[in-house]
Amino acid sequence: MEWIIKRFNELTVSELYDICKERVNIFVVEQQCPYPELDDLDKQAWHLYLLAADGITAYLRILPKGTAYKELSLGRIIVNRQHRKQGLGKELVERGLQFVKEELSEDVVRIQAQAHLQKFYGAFGFTGVSDIYLEDGIPHLDMLLYIHNT
Repeated sequence: MEWIIKRFNELTVSELYDICKERVNIFVVEQQCPYPELDDLDKQAWHLYLLAADGITAYLRILPKGTAYKELSLGRIIVNRQHRKQGLGKELVERGLQFVKEELSEDVVRIQAQAHLQKFYGAFGFTGVSDIYLEDGIPHLDMLLYIHNT
């Protein structure tokens, strides 16, 4: 398995297809949430994913500050159903935050978390900064992480 991070214009057509397929499989099909999964934000993002023999197993995108929010944000965080409960979600977020800190030198990260994952993200230091609200019929809350660059 190999961790890969690329900007949109560095992705091959095949990589982009596989990323989109996994996101649609999880966010639209699995979560039964019919909405346009693709947006123009992907073109401005870094795309971090884990590639295994059977395809993309974990993925997140990193949006520069001023793109979706005033802060840099992590989003579209997924682990393929067959690869869950193996610690890949934790490793994915850790690698994303490491890239944000070391390569982008950012110190604040925003996520729009599904409410049932609040404790998961809280373990990384994210804290809730909004009430729970519905996004596409799913309870969410906004969370921030302040990274202390030492």
